[in-house]
Amino acid sequence: MATPALPKPAGKPREVLPDQLRWRCNPAEFDFKTTADLKPLEGIIGQERALKALQLGVELYGAGYNVFVCGLSGTGRATTVKQLLERIRPQCAPAPDRCYVHNFHRPDQPRLLTLPRALAIPFRKDMDRAIDFLATRIPQLFEDDKFQAARGRILERYGEREKEMLEGFSDQLKKNHFALAEMGGAGTTVVPVLQGQPVPLEKLDEMVAGGQVDSAQARQISERQEQLQRQFVVLYRKTLELQRAMNLELELLEREAASALVDSVIEDVKEKYPHNGVADHLEAVRGSILENLSLFKTKAEGEEAEAARLLLRSSGPADPFWMYRVNAVLGHEDQQGVCPVILETSPTYVNLFGTIQRTYDVRGVARSDFTDIRGGSLLEADGGYLVINAMEALTEPGVWRALKRALIHGQLEIQSAADWLSHLTGSALKPEPIPVNVKVILVGETYLYDLLYAYEDDFKKIFKVKADFDSQMNRTPDAVRQYAALLRKLCEEDKLCPFDREAVAAVVEYGVRRAGRQDKLSARFSEIADLAREACYWARQAKSEVIGRTHVERAIAERIERHNLIESKIQEMIEKGVLLIDSRGERVGQVNGLSVYDMGSYAFGKPTRITASTAMGRQGIINIEREANLSGRLHDKGVAILSGFLRERFAQAKPLSLAASVCFEQSYAGVDGDSASSTEIYALLSSLADLPIRQGIAVTGSVNQKGDIQAIGGVNYKIEGFFDVCRAQGLTGSQGVILPIENVPDLMLRPDVVEAVRAGKFHLYPVATVDEGIEILTGVKAGERQPDGAFEDSTVNGRVDARLRALAEGLKDYEARSRGNEPRSE
Repeated sequence: MATPALPKPAGKPREVLPDQLRWRCNPAEFDFKTTADLKPLEGIIGQERALKALQLGVELYGAGYNVFVCGLSGTGRATTVKQLLERIRPQCAPAPDRCYVHNFHRPDQPRLLTLPRALAIPFRKDMDRAIDFLATRIPQLFEDDKFQAARGRILERYGEREKEMLEGFSDQLKKNHFALAEMGGAGTTVVPVLQGQPVPLEKLDEMVAGGQVDSAQARQISERQEQLQRQFVVLYRKTLELQRAMNLELELLEREAASALVDSVIEDVKEKYPHNGVADHLEAVRGSILENLSLFKTKAEGEEAEAARLLLRSSGPADPFWMYRVNAVLGHEDQQGVCPVILETSPTYVNLFGTIQRTYDVRGVARSDFTDIRGGSLLEADGGYLVINAMEALTEPGVWRALKRALIHGQLEIQSAADWLSHLTGSALKPEPIPVNVKVILVGETYLYDLLYAYEDDFKKIFKVKADFDSQMNRTPDAVRQYAALLRKLCEEDKLCPFDREAVAAVVEYGVRRAGRQDKLSARFSEIADLAREACYWARQAKSEVIGRTHVERAIAERIERHNLIESKIQEMIEKGVLLIDSRGERVGQVNGLSVYDMGSYAFGKPTRITASTAMGRQGIINIEREANLSGRLHDKGVAILSGFLRERFAQAKPLSLAASVCFEQSYAGVDGDSASSTEIYALLSSLADLPIRQGIAVTGSVNQKGDIQAIGGVNYKIEGFFDVCRAQGLTGSQGVILPIENVPDLMLRPDVVEAVRAGKFHLYPVATVDEGIEILTGVKAGERQPDGAFEDSTVNGRVDARLRALAEGLKDYEARSRGNEPRSE
């Protein structure tokens, strides 16, 4: 029996150099001592693409050219929008003023008056002064001696005529022994006078029965009473007609007395505001005043007037002249002004679109009129720009539907919020719609834009411009200087201590790490601002007037400590042996994979033991995580790629007769992502080749079916997580991490990891293929395919190929025996 050939040793692998592990910002390149020597940042950093799109949306006037600003939160989207609009100072036609006035023909449909800019408030004040003047002067007119004399003559004349009519009838009644008497609910009626006393007809029958009046006399009295009653009714109607005639003549007298005054006041207002619709409204006001002069008389009628006012307040508004007032729902103070830029931080229905308020009288009855109409920020932004949060606009009841309607039709219909949201009949008012020309800028996340674009038909018609803010920007010398200027601006705005050059360098390095690539800087400036504030806190705690690198590093360390409780617990379980991780020795079919735990506010990396077992069969590769419903779609895809890789490499001349399983050991939560697919391949190759893998080397990287190693995310967290485990278990100098070569530019490792690599205590191995990685893990040459199609003997691929061939032949023999047939000899 031949002795198996010894495995062919692999060559020395390449390593990442210490200088490649972290980009260092050189403080000596700064031309300032502290940020106090700099000018504060003006403008926006690193969002050229978004700014270009935003400027297009702002300056292009056309239907639907509203803007959706998207990107990660913390990149300064809302602030940037406002700053950009202030910087470019877009030209727009000054929006006119808008007023609501009473509609005297249709009180439930208040009229809209459009006035030139800055005239609504003066118009309202002039109308108030005019009405208040009339309320004072009209009562004085009616108290004038000349007016009172004319009024007295009318009263006297009609009084005499009424007296003449009544005296003739009274004589006739007396002559026939009848009189007029109040009979309760029957009112005034004609009754007979018997024995000097008026007697109701109902008692006449009783008197006949008592013998006081005979029946013939009673019948005669009844007949005569009916005749006189008919005459009285005719006479009463004549007195009513006389009263109406008198009242009409008095009203004409009052109109004649007041018309000159009213005409003069109305004409003065009309001449001052010769604008569309104003003259018609003032004519309606003139007619209403002259028809309702009784409202103005109550000013000088003592107790009766006060009673009238109390009655009015109990059944309507406290102001008896409310119908003559002006509601300036949009009134500007200046005639020119600049384009309004409204940042609505609370986009509720009422705040955006206005409402119709309800007032209650003393009886608790709700009512509304045109003076209760209130505008919102959409009207305030007329002719300009309205910036609102997209998520809040979608989640606030009624807002999105009303916003679409306003943008599509270009008009605002102010309704009661309660009526709009509850769909119940409330206020009967339907104000005339207001034409609006507003550019709306929604600020939201990218996924929200995608959802709206896919499922909201009207969205793509009314938001034609997308401004996408990036979370990172190129790390150029100019960008680094802008970072320093940003810190100067924060110091000025938040009254922070100045940063020295080392501190600025530390902040820039933090920005590079947050960006996830050495040639990039983070554009999430809210995080940078938070770091600056916290660094200032620690500087002041140390009684330092200037922020240094140590204060920035302290702020970073303290922030990590506030969020890394779960990381500490996992590390503790690894150190106590509860979670099994080997960082020394060798094992067949076992590899340390690397995972990232993203907690939202904090992310960290930790190793996970990944194992593989192989046997004869046809099941292929079984994903144990999937069998347990713990595998995500991306992880399922990664496992499926393993089968493709094995078929591509080892099943060209034979079937792949394999039953294998891969498992994330001690993983009880969901697993997703394909960054462990290369790790799983290494475990399978180790099991098939029966070659042990170095447990001091952890692996990260995805793989394709051709065996190429692909870049992954979170590389810094993963490396640091395994380094912490190795340091806790003891650094041997042979430990390290295999990573995709494309991830080398992403490295921004902690200084302690860099120093360990520099001292030779830890190693990073960049690889481009599976073969490079398996050689590092096993120390055995991977092996290339020979011209005859076979792999080199005593290599990893050769041993795997031989094992798979043996499994295929063994399965073939087994199946043949199972069918009762002898295997065919070769």
